[in-house]
Amino acid sequence: MVDRDDLPAPRQGLVVTHFLTVRDVAVSRKFYADIFGGQIVLVENPTIVKIANSWIIMNPGGGPTPDKPDITLTPHEPGDPVSAFLNVRVADIAAFYADARAKGGQFLTEPLDRKAEVRCYLRDPDGYLIEIGQATGMLQGVYADPPASSS
Repeated sequence: MVDRDDLPAPRQGLVVTHFLTVRDVAVSRKFYADIFGGQIVLVENPTIVKIANSWIIMNPGGGPTPDKPDITLTPHEPGDPVSAFLNVRVADIAAFYADARAKGGQFLTEPLDRKAEVRCYLRDPDGYLIEIGQATGMLQGVYADPPASSS
C-alpha cells in the first residue's frame, strides 16, 4: 500500500505536478529516480516519481478520452520547438552537475553564469528539456540582462 503522503493527493488546497508523455515508461522512471534522487511511488498506470516537494507523472501517449476529447498525447519528437520545460532549482549546481553526469545525464552545456543564476540544461530520455539552476546574483539583487529588443 502506498503512503498517502507520497502521492500527489492533498488533504486540503492543491499541489502541482508535471505530466510527461513518454515512449518507454521504465526508462523514464529510472531516469527521474536516478538523476533527481526521486522516489518511485507508483511503477505504472501511471508512473509517479516523487522528487523533493513535487511529482513527475509519466504515461505513454494515447488518443482522446471522454474528459479530453479531441486531444492526443504524444511524446516529444527531435526537432520539435520547445514551449515548456521543467525548471529545477538546486542548492549546489556544481555538485548536481557532476553527480548527474556520472549517472549518464546528457547536458547541452556545462553550468554557465548568467549573473542572476548559474544554469545549464539537460534532456531526458524522450528529449524533454530540463533547466537546472542555482540562484546566485539574484540573492544580492543582481539580475540577468533583459532580452535583446526584436525591433
